[in-house]
Amino acid sequence: MSDQPGSEGADSAEAGAVRRFWTRLGLPGLVDVHTHFMPESVLRKVWAYFDSAGPLTRVEWPVVYRYGEDTRLALLRDFGVRAFTAMLYPHKPGMAAWLNGWAAQFAARTPDCLHTATFYPEPGAEAYVRQAVEAGARVFKSHVQVGAYDPGDPLLDPVWGLLSEAGVPVVMHCGSGPAPGKHTGPGPVARMLARHPRLPLIVAHMGMPEYGDFLKIAERHPGVRLDTTMAFTDFVEATAPFPRAELGRLADLGDRVLLGSDFPNVPYRYVHQLDALARLGLGDDWLRAVCYGNGARLFGVGTGAAAG
Repeated sequence: MSDQPGSEGADSAEAGAVRRFWTRLGLPGLVDVHTHFMPESVLRKVWAYFDSAGPLTRVEWPVVYRYGEDTRLALLRDFGVRAFTAMLYPHKPGMAAWLNGWAAQFAARTPDCLHTATFYPEPGAEAYVRQAVEAGARVFKSHVQVGAYDPGDPLLDPVWGLLSEAGVPVVMHCGSGPAPGKHTGPGPVARMLARHPRLPLIVAHMGMPEYGDFLKIAERHPGVRLDTTMAFTDFVEATAPFPRAELGRLADLGDRVLLGSDFPNVPYRYVHQLDALARLGLGDDWLRAVCYGNGARLFGVGTGAAAG
């Protein structure tokens, strides 16, 4: 995976713009809870899927940051991202434990990456999730759409219970965007939370396109948060706009909204996600909380200890 030619100048200019964004807000940087790092062979397949405009995307999706791992890490740091994740996920049984092994090694050599892990509804899931937690995993990724599984699958009950007890958040792609799946949408998540109400769940992509339904779930469950990944951007607003009538509810939940970007797998520049948040008009205090404060508090960024 070689770096794209002619991108260095654009990246440098963008880094300046990103740093001006958080400097103006008086922040020490950004906390991004939804970035992707994974084994090179897996990432190549993910990018090939985006290139093919596969059935879960259905649109052209030119990945902007198609760089080698070292370049991607350097760029995030140049942006001023103080903590980020290595979101990775299995699409079939037998993958999760292997991915977790890679992620543990990545976290060990990348101290600003929050140790990330994943799982799949399969025998043995509780054991390898427990192993990951004991090894220091600070956040998990669940991809209901790609994995095509019900979060209420009985095989996941002990996983949800374990994560609830440990206070380790799980970022879940559970909304029906960009294309609905058999188990996407608010219903399966609400049923799962009825059994595990203390689970620290982070709904990826603001739950698009079922924004209002997932806001309601967050209002009912104090441990539920939402990340901004791709939401409010021009790319998403063209097909799944956030309803402006819900902006008041979004403002009220400002202490439980977290910055997410989907870096590097985005078809636009990183700074656009930040600009899209600013143009919502919810104020600088809301931006400070979303772009740094909420994530820093949840993960103990700058304190040396994770917060549950």
